[in-house]
Amino acid sequence: MKIAMLSVHSCPLGKLGEKNTGGMSVYIRELARELGKRGHRVDVYSRAHESVHDRIVEFGPNARIIHLKAGEDEDIEKLAIYPHLADFASELENFKKRNGLRYDLIHSHYWLSGSAGKWIQRWWNIPHITMFHTVGAVKNAVGIGEREPELRIRTEKELVKECHHIISSTQREKEDLIRYYSASPEAISVIPCGVNLDLFKPIDKATALRHLGLNGEAVILFVGRIDPLKGIDRLLTAMAYVGRPNLKLVVIGGDGGSRREVERLKRLSRRLGVQDSVIFHGLVKQEILPHFYSAADLCVVPSYYESFGLVALESLACGTPVLATKVGCIESVIRQGETGYVVKDNAPRRLAEKIALLLSGSNGMLGSRESIRATITGFRWSIIADAIVHQYREVARQVC
Repeated sequence: MKIAMLSVHSCPLGKLGEKNTGGMSVYIRELARELGKRGHRVDVYSRAHESVHDRIVEFGPNARIIHLKAGEDEDIEKLAIYPHLADFASELENFKKRNGLRYDLIHSHYWLSGSAGKWIQRWWNIPHITMFHTVGAVKNAVGIGEREPELRIRTEKELVKECHHIISSTQREKEDLIRYYSASPEAISVIPCGVNLDLFKPIDKATALRHLGLNGEAVILFVGRIDPLKGIDRLLTAMAYVGRPNLKLVVIGGDGGSRREVERLKRLSRRLGVQDSVIFHGLVKQEILPHFYSAADLCVVPSYYESFGLVALESLACGTPVLATKVGCIESVIRQGETGYVVKDNAPRRLAEKIALLLSGSNGMLGSRESIRATITGFRWSIIADAIVHQYREVARQVC
């Protein structure tokens, strides 16, 4: 198959942990590579945002990213991209015509891409499958951080009605789309995200600690964007309750756009008296992340909301237990008391209780790193890609 993937606001080549680069970019990059290995041709179209990137970048067999002009070549706020979507769609159409391309299917990611995908679908008359990755109405219902604009909510409602099919990464997201946008259950397939088991695998703990310059300390790890929705402030407060000496919390993520939130969290850590136990490490290249996961005694996902929660899969793939709130995929990937714990919310005392339990080892239930990793092998990308291809073909059969 020949697939046009749309990722307007987030380039899969971006640095993970930046404001617009997270699990969705990993998803697109890994899925496109896996589809390419199977002989399918995947062109990922993204907005040109940095002069450092070539217009066309091959990033796997039969997989490439094509940067299109839509506004100035610089990072701008997501909402500011909306007025440029018509230009993006026109640039894509011109590129397709100049190069004599033909596609069997459009797979758009996030509401901005979905909006552009609606126009392109009408021009090309081929199936349009979309993924939301996060749902605006749910984020507003959570009520943490900036409120999502009505434009997004309206656009997502229209997408639900006009696209040919929706792929959701969790049953929870499917239920949210039905609840908030009156989506038809038959129009939504649940296919989880995957994890790169060749990259994310256990590394000797002592080796990983030395590599990171840590020695003789228990390590708690947070990985993700620095955003109020991630609940990092709740984790910092939990650290004050744990009160264990030689304990380090390593926070991975953040860029220039999150500087204000990082400073807020640093002020909070000083007020709590845990500033010497917290390391704000900043961005880390994906290939280095397995060292952090392997060095950690546990990884914490204290989020108020996650569309999936890829960090949990990556941590478990490295054999490191996870403590997480009931968000995204968490309840389906963590085996309670065996590979970590799921808590009902991110109340600091609740987090602290489970952190202390996991660090003490007194629960006696957690398995070896190899046994923890073995619980998520069903999420390898080859399995996920097979499910996606099956869905592509099913939608193409129904539409055509």
